[in-house]
Amino acid sequence: MRWREGRRIVTFFKQLGMLLRMNLLSVPQRLGLVCTTVIGVTCAVGVLVSMLAMGVGARREAMGNVRPDRATLLSVGALQPGQSSIPKDTAVLARDLPGIRRNARGEPIAVPQAFMGMQARKKVSGTLVGFTIVGSGADLTDYSPELHLTSGRMFRPGLRELIASNYCAREYEHFGVGDKRLIQGGDWLVVGNFDLGRTSGTCVAYADANTLLSAFGRDTYNEINVMLQSPAAFTVLDNAIKANPVLHVVAKREAELVAEGMQQLNGILNFVAYFVGAILAVAATIGAANSLYAVVDGRRRELATLRAVGFGGLPVIASLLSEAMLLALPGAGIGAGLAWLFFNGRAASPFGFQFHLAVTPSLALLGIIWALCMGLVGGLLPAVRAAHVPVTVALRAT
Repeated sequence: MRWREGRRIVTFFKQLGMLLRMNLLSVPQRLGLVCTTVIGVTCAVGVLVSMLAMGVGARREAMGNVRPDRATLLSVGALQPGQSSIPKDTAVLARDLPGIRRNARGEPIAVPQAFMGMQARKKVSGTLVGFTIVGSGADLTDYSPELHLTSGRMFRPGLRELIASNYCAREYEHFGVGDKRLIQGGDWLVVGNFDLGRTSGTCVAYADANTLLSAFGRDTYNEINVMLQSPAAFTVLDNAIKANPVLHVVAKREAELVAEGMQQLNGILNFVAYFVGAILAVAATIGAANSLYAVVDGRRRELATLRAVGFGGLPVIASLLSEAMLLALPGAGIGAGLAWLFFNGRAASPFGFQFHLAVTPSLALLGIIWALCMGLVGGLLPAVRAAHVPVTVALRAT
């Protein structure tokens, strides 16, 4: 039985190889249809990979400065900092939690922050765009050593001063050193500009937390950022918070919080990418199916003769499906290559958040898989048709 089964398998692959070779040799005779298939797959893969590259680039930008030894405390029940509200006395108690690193002065690095939404006017278009002023504690640079002042100085506690990212200064009005901004009926002086490590595509400004809270009539923070003694110290911190009934806060790793904040943007970008990519994939699949239907219709006698001399229906189906997927591969390679050539590293700024598109090997692989699926679906019906046409009917066909 095993010998017979092995013989059937060998026979199947021999027939598959012969049929696939015959199919590929007929490609020059239907070059127009083949080119239509390749172009369709190229467009579908190129658009899909290019648009998914936006999501990859956005994630890279957002995660650029994320460190495993940093954590954020939010109020219980808050999913994001904007929903969180932490009283000032809680912020004082949080400084004494175990697992928090201390700075050179021996003080725990626990920085309370409050977020206020404002608007800025673009220099080029003059349109108003939202940006964030972050009220921060005095240990900002201890918590964010990647913050590097490129001009001016740090804001001073108790004064209406702020520092703004260089992206703000480049893209929006009145963010250079020495400029004044009207906030809550008062002038705030821009005293410094900064770069924020590998994250440079967001307009953000920092000011003294208590001064900002006073200006907006608030008395609670949104979050408390802490520098951990080590990544493993997060467990120590988390357990201490859970054991203290007075602290109504929860701890989240920085990477977890940033990833959650990116979910909505990534969801929008991925939906658009797959929606547009699917529309083009349908067109490419129809093109592949037309090409293979032409093969079947043009070779009905040939296929029937092969069936009559012993070729099975399964090798016929497998050969046409293999041909369809092989025809999709050049389109996949060209589409991914064009996406990398024209879009990799290109800047994009949807929703006021600037980042650079990133065409990665994983996206190219996804494009190839996408193309193979198009070929498989496009070749399925023609292949089944070729295998199930009665031999007598096919031999009588003109």
